[in-house]
Amino acid sequence: MIRCLFLMSLLVQAYLAKSGGDGGKGGGGGGQPAKPAAPPRKWPTLSGNTIRACVVSRQNHELLNLKQTNNFGCFPGYPPLIVARGGFSGLFPESTALANNLALQLRYTDVALLCSLQLTKDSIGICVTDIRLDNSTNIAEIFPKDSKTYKINGHDVKGWFAKDFSSQVILNNVSMVQSILSRPSAFDNQLAISTVDEVKNSKPPLLWLNVQYDSFYSANKLSMSDYIEKTMGFQGISYISSPEIGFLKNMKKKAPKETNLIFTFLGRDEVEPTEKKKYGDILKDLNAIKDFASGIVVPKEFIWPVDANNYLEKHTTLVADAHKAGLEVYASGFANDAIISHNYSFDPTNEFLQFVNQPDVIVDGLLTDFSPIASNAIACFANNDTKREKQVDTLIITHNGASGVYPGCTDLAYEQAVNDGADIIDCSVQLSKDGVAFCSDSADLTGDTTAMPTFMSKSSLIPEVQKDKGVFSFDLTWAEIRSLKPQMFSPFGQRTGCYRNPAAKNKGKFMTLSDFLGFAKSKAVQGVLINIENAAYLASKKGLDIIETVNKALKNASLDKVQVMILSDDSSVLSKFKGDKDYKRLLHFKETISAVTKSAAGEIKKYADGIVVYRSSLIVVNDGSFTKAKTNVLKEMHAANISVYVSIMRNEFVAIPFDFYADPTMELATFVVELDVDGFITEFPATANRYLRSSCVDMNAEVAILPAQVGALLEEIPASTLTPERPPSPPLDVKDIVDPQLPPVTPVSAEGSKSPPGPPGAPAPAPSSGMAVAANFGVCVAAFMALGLLLSMEH
Repeated sequence: MIRCLFLMSLLVQAYLAKSGGDGGKGGGGGGQPAKPAAPPRKWPTLSGNTIRACVVSRQNHELLNLKQTNNFGCFPGYPPLIVARGGFSGLFPESTALANNLALQLRYTDVALLCSLQLTKDSIGICVTDIRLDNSTNIAEIFPKDSKTYKINGHDVKGWFAKDFSSQVILNNVSMVQSILSRPSAFDNQLAISTVDEVKNSKPPLLWLNVQYDSFYSANKLSMSDYIEKTMGFQGISYISSPEIGFLKNMKKKAPKETNLIFTFLGRDEVEPTEKKKYGDILKDLNAIKDFASGIVVPKEFIWPVDANNYLEKHTTLVADAHKAGLEVYASGFANDAIISHNYSFDPTNEFLQFVNQPDVIVDGLLTDFSPIASNAIACFANNDTKREKQVDTLIITHNGASGVYPGCTDLAYEQAVNDGADIIDCSVQLSKDGVAFCSDSADLTGDTTAMPTFMSKSSLIPEVQKDKGVFSFDLTWAEIRSLKPQMFSPFGQRTGCYRNPAAKNKGKFMTLSDFLGFAKSKAVQGVLINIENAAYLASKKGLDIIETVNKALKNASLDKVQVMILSDDSSVLSKFKGDKDYKRLLHFKETISAVTKSAAGEIKKYADGIVVYRSSLIVVNDGSFTKAKTNVLKEMHAANISVYVSIMRNEFVAIPFDFYADPTMELATFVVELDVDGFITEFPATANRYLRSSCVDMNAEVAILPAQVGALLEEIPASTLTPERPPSPPLDVKDIVDPQLPPVTPVSAEGSKSPPGPPGAPAPAPSSGMAVAANFGVCVAAFMALGLLLSMEH
């Protein structure tokens, strides 16, 4: 682990030094000077008058090797403080050396390390959040017979407690583990519990001690106040927080002025141990809190409540009221890998910004398990203007419109995509039985519409299209299709709880291809992407000519100023558009590619100007959800002058490898800076738009979103803890590229559209690059440790 600490420090410093760009995307152009810093912003916080203003600003300046004065200045109204709960505990076991080191390294704003104080039998302070050590250590395995039951705040609590073991027993035998199953277990049983002294010796600019159970320890003849006053002498302690009024009043008499005392609110209906009042009642008298504390920590829902359906309600006046009473406000409960309000579209940066961008609710600090992402949010995106020019030319291409917000391929999804800054909007063209072209993700309507059970009697199994039964568009008339409702598709919803915008589950209207093209023209979008699939089957079995239908619609739309992209998994389809010089042809690979030969790249160039591949074709991810290595796909394609577009970018944390810190923005940054992709195909264009229009995309700027170092985390994990690797996907071969010629359009019989048994001639050829991929709905929340399975299946 020491080697890992050293490696990570080097990686961070190498990026933060930013001595010059390499001319690639995100590089700012080789040797070009960094853009001047924006004028300092004055924040309406109270923290400018506390200990952290000028001193910490200078510490940041030196640590981050900044070339200009810190943007946040040295004046009253400092930016919200990031409080790293247990260091970077979203990735590593809490308060371990690795968690603390990375929290301090990966930051552009002030960060306080929060240690939740527990006392051992011999009054040594250790940093563990839960009073039951068995929730975040392996102590139950080491000492299986030593559990006990105590009365804590009126409840019987069974577990293993620090007070029952000497410090030497704990420090020499017990190791930390991740207590949240959605987080990596690869570092379990390898990192020691940290003492308070060890955390303090890591030299954090600000140290925050949280004392949650003073009354319990006092009842068992151990004194938290004596430990802080006599053992530590308050040295190095910037903040002390507690949910117990009696403890804070005692500290008020002893603590030096430079130590801030913070009162922590638990649930509204929980009872405070000293005064025996509910926290909800104590909240009604903020002026009384000022007598023993300079600030409060409250659950984030106290500021932005959510309703029973997990949507935001109107914010409360708590922040304004507390500031009026002279109290700082720190919001707690932030974690990138938690289910957050639907209003945030699974984007943790959106949630952070909700607490720092609106004047009436700007908090003084954020308590989070993912401090680097909170720091990025404040440094890069607070009050960021998304109307500014994009900083790089990476294209934002939608996948069924903004299908993370509204049902895919509906008028609402396309309208949202345009509003969210998409460059290219897409239409996967399907045909009805009577030949009407419309936009839908798949010919099988069961996933994105209410076709099941309405038309269950018309379901069928068509191996040439997909391996599962479905209700297919070409078996329904347009009138029948229009009678259906759109349906929001949540790829990870059923088993993980990550449901997309339930309030819009069936909203929106289907769009015909001609309506879609007319919409794109009226909105003056940069371009449209037309996806064509199943052309051979439609021609030979259904008598439908999708190529001709698309061609007519495009010509009738007269898209003179709109870039047209034609996407298909069939090279023969792309060949039909070879004569249209204004069209850009993209070959879609629906299976993961592990490598590409020069000959294969040359063959692709005969049919396409670009390719669309899944993320796993560019960055290999192991079964434990860690990135492993970059493939040569992008390098070989760019060498052959072939554009590369990566698909499908999603915000849900269950779809994001651990290296990206459960943050879709960091994943985007990695594909831009590390790989130089030509575009994203995304269901959340707003996330990509915010990043690409931010100055933080420029690695030569004073503040930048650092990409992940692909494979760096995996190299530091002992091989014995890793699951056996599956064999890699095969390299791309010429035979995977070239498809048979399309069959002629064969009229169907008058009896109906379904082909009779034993159709004459050979079956419709399946495209070589379009083998069906099973839909992946994720894994259950209780089994997130198998998260890698989600990442190996992109759709």
